[in-house]
Amino acid sequence: MRNDMPRDPMMLMGFINMKLRDYYPSLDALCDDMGVDRGELEGKMAEAGLEYNAAANKFW
Repeated sequence: MRNDMPRDPMMLMGFINMKLRDYYPSLDALCDDMGVDRGELEGKMAEAGLEYNAAANKFW
């Protein structure tokens, strides 16, 4: 994870969902552009019981 991203899972969810809503059409596009490892991000979110929904383009 990048140092400029929130560490708290709920804060991270809000941060990522805002980026997905406002700037990126998919999680892959966000990860590619921001230099984030998708597996690591999804693992961090899964620890908090959250998963990515591609149809809604957000974590919940």
